[in-house]
Amino acid sequence: MNLSWYDWSISGILLILMIVVVLISKRYMRSVADFLSAGRTAGRYLVSVAEGMGGLGSITIIANFEMNYQAGFALTWWGFTMFLFVLIITVSGWVVYRFRETRALTMAQFFEMRYSRRFRIFAGILAFIAGIINFGIFPSVGANFFIYYGGLPQTFSLLGLEISTYAFTMIVLLSIAIFFVFAGGQIAVMLTDFLQGIFVNIVFIVLVVFLLFSFTFDHLFQGLLQVPADASKINPFHTSQAQDFNFWYFLIGVVGVFYNKLSWQGTQAFNSSAKSAHEAKMGQVLSNWRGIPMTTFLLFVPICIYAILHHPDFASQTSVVNSQLDAMSSNSLRSQMRVPVTLLQFLPLGLLGAFAAIMLSSFITCHDTYLHSWGSIFVQDFLMPLRKKPLTPKQHIRILRLAIIGVAIFIFFFSLLFKQTQYINMFFAITAALFVGGAGAVIIGGLYWKKGTSAGAWSAMFVGSATSVVGIIILYFDENFFINGQWFYLISMVGAMGTYVVISLLTNKNDFNLNKMLHRGSYAIEGEHQILETEPVKGWRVFGINKEFSRKDKLIYILTYVWVFSWVLVFIIGTIYYFTAGISDKGWMQFWYVYIWIQLVVAVLVTCWFGIGGVKNIIDMLKMLKVMKRDERDNGRVFREE
Repeated sequence: MNLSWYDWSISGILLILMIVVVLISKRYMRSVADFLSAGRTAGRYLVSVAEGMGGLGSITIIANFEMNYQAGFALTWWGFTMFLFVLIITVSGWVVYRFRETRALTMAQFFEMRYSRRFRIFAGILAFIAGIINFGIFPSVGANFFIYYGGLPQTFSLLGLEISTYAFTMIVLLSIAIFFVFAGGQIAVMLTDFLQGIFVNIVFIVLVVFLLFSFTFDHLFQGLLQVPADASKINPFHTSQAQDFNFWYFLIGVVGVFYNKLSWQGTQAFNSSAKSAHEAKMGQVLSNWRGIPMTTFLLFVPICIYAILHHPDFASQTSVVNSQLDAMSSNSLRSQMRVPVTLLQFLPLGLLGAFAAIMLSSFITCHDTYLHSWGSIFVQDFLMPLRKKPLTPKQHIRILRLAIIGVAIFIFFFSLLFKQTQYINMFFAITAALFVGGAGAVIIGGLYWKKGTSAGAWSAMFVGSATSVVGIIILYFDENFFINGQWFYLISMVGAMGTYVVISLLTNKNDFNLNKMLHRGSYAIEGEHQILETEPVKGWRVFGINKEFSRKDKLIYILTYVWVFSWVLVFIIGTIYYFTAGISDKGWMQFWYVYIWIQLVVAVLVTCWFGIGGVKNIIDMLKMLKVMKRDERDNGRVFREE
């Protein structure tokens, strides 16, 4: 085995702590809305950290290791402009604010409000199918990590039987995730995701600091120079030969950020868990800060590993790593395990275990979140709309739990049988497009455009999903096809949006009452809006700040604007300077070195800030759950006026 008992004990202690938290949360889960959306009681820091951790996952870490190992620092340069697009989305409350106003528990419930029950059922089952296929490789990647990183044997004997370690590891890890979500539903998911999120951020920071002090600037610089011509990992303007993770990958991602806000339903429960639309909006704004520790880690570690593996000073360690990779069964597995296996050669006792604990936390939080999401969607948006007679709360929660078990069984067998040939992020893009390719048009049109129709929604979904299916089939049989998963993703988005607009204009007879659906004006619900905005947009309102904002809210907005625009300014000045005066490779490397240190300092501040704010949110949430009255009708069913 590669890890000592001391290293394994770190994961064990963390797991015990999480189990205690889950058992405590169980007493607060008293209704279907509690199980699905934590009773809509979560504050901004709790929502932000828990949602971020729920969407992380051990597979996400491995996927970003793959991507950044290939792309290096170069892709991050273009990402500086992405900060601006993300800021526009978050400060405006794009999609998030209006969706929370609908009070829908799932996205497909909103689809029924806006379009029809039949469309809800169709969209719900399509989201479910896309989700579980996308989710299907999660256990596989997580199990492979623990086998190769932990140095576990491929098989072991039990009661005279030869047992696959791969299958057994998946069963154990999935069982833990199921227990977490079974006991307290979304309440347990949010509490454990938050606590693990703070722990993971601390370890992220420690690991980056360790690597920075373990290898010199020259080691990293010389190692990163060992690349083909025009495939630089340092200079973003010398990447014309970089494959897959290049400028076009980034540009399509920008389109997707706007188009697909809230489309992907893997973390759908967090969309409805905030205690108000304003808190949901602030949680999204805080996401600009929340991800700094994670993105710093996911960027620097694989780049550092690339430099080490290509520097002659580490030839002996590289030889060991390559021999271990050569023994693996496929190119995709070698690609996924390259960074973790290399870390085994350099991390000391304790940090080896801390990284394993990160991966365990990420596996559990992502899996309990996704199990909850896809199981809930199957029940809420497929089974329940088909029933004429409402379920009792006990029956409802029992069926939700059975659906969660069903999802776990499916992804277990999918991981056993499916042959993955693409990079993880490419697989994500094309399988997600099965639903989000059309859903973006349906969500944006439904929330913002009163002329959108059911016919437009149906047409957009068919176009988006059909494009994705074609892409899945082509790339499964020809992994070297000239159009990759990211480009199929773009084609599905553009086709669906155009279809939605054209068909809606052709079939619209009566404009939809958006105010009623959003509970605005005469339809407002007491407590849902702190202050209803009626004044014209001027002054602070130009920056997305209205009368709902406290002084602290305004300060957060101002700090976010300053942070984001600072990096956009760096991008503009750097680009101009490069084309007028030129920047050497060493100059680029010095910039990236300073960038990592700046990110680290901010990461420390953010971890402390969000830790304090999140603990306060947890205390407030538990107090609310303890005394609040539950409405049995608040179960995701749409009651229409006769």
